[in-house]
Amino acid sequence: MQAHAVPLKTAPTKDFNPFPHTSFGIQMREKRSPSELEALWKEDDMADGSKVKAMVVIMRTNGCCWVKHGGCTMCGYREASLMNVTEEDLLKQLDQALSRYKGEPFVKIYTSGSFLDDNEVPPNVRERYFEAFKDCKRLLFESRPEFITPEVVATLPKNVTVALGLESSNPDVLEKSVHKGFTPEDIRRAGELLKANGLMVRTYLLLKPPFMTEEMAIRDAVDSARFADPFSDEISVNPLNVQRGTYVERLWKRGEFRSPWIWSLIDVFRQLSGTVSSRLMSSPSGGGAMRGVHNCGQCDQKALDAVERFSHSQDVKDLDVSCNCIEKWEAYKRSETILGSPADLDRDFENELVLRM
Repeated sequence: MQAHAVPLKTAPTKDFNPFPHTSFGIQMREKRSPSELEALWKEDDMADGSKVKAMVVIMRTNGCCWVKHGGCTMCGYREASLMNVTEEDLLKQLDQALSRYKGEPFVKIYTSGSFLDDNEVPPNVRERYFEAFKDCKRLLFESRPEFITPEVVATLPKNVTVALGLESSNPDVLEKSVHKGFTPEDIRRAGELLKANGLMVRTYLLLKPPFMTEEMAIRDAVDSARFADPFSDEISVNPLNVQRGTYVERLWKRGEFRSPWIWSLIDVFRQLSGTVSSRLMSSPSGGGAMRGVHNCGQCDQKALDAVERFSHSQDVKDLDVSCNCIEKWEAYKRSETILGSPADLDRDFENELVLRM
């Protein structure tokens, strides 16, 4: 069965816009200053083969260019975007980041879209960020492939890691399930260009795009990782987290989507371990919650801790966790296959009340 075997009768159209600017989103933007960072925190990651402390910076920008075409089905970053963010605002955000910077060897800079999009982060502002963090071992940011050109890549410092949101190597999944706006070959071209210029690449994969059963999602993630491996240094498998104001949230509230099981994520890593050269990793957003990757609730933290250990060690033995709900996960996958549907088979009356709040 191919990853697009489930009929995509409710897939978004070319010009889909699941949630035009709601009053809730407008109120959020009005209350937030364009000259202040969205968030900043410290976390563990890897640099030069060792676990190090990383500073994570979430910038407020004018947003992802793809949102104008409807955006991705699972992405809620439209609510993190503002209007008319100026170069001065972006530099003030840099000042805030530097005030919290304590020499961490790894710095991650995230925007609502692409750090290499001139309309989101102008070139002279990018240069200021590059200069500010020139001494750190790794400086990571994200970009869509259309902004990764030979001319732009030539301007990037050698400590840069570019994160590419491939999500899936299946063109139908990218177009109909994710509505990504580019093809797997676009990502391959960008990744090969970055690698040819001595830069590191972190590739993001989406575990369980909408309209997929659990088994299909596992297979798609494994296939996509093997596609990405030749042009990647790291492959981050990101279980879909149901974000507010998205197309996926609408499916989820109607019982037509369940976030993936943690066992599925572990299964992906077990299948890939020892077969790819890239470092495998995952930092699940919303793990253990109904909107995020979860199991039965009793073993969620134990399973997530195992994923974190494996992400740093790459030792498959770190994934050795167990729970009685593994049998339920296996039965869930069989039931989905028999029914030919990705509908949430766990949905009950109590969950209905929670989901509709």
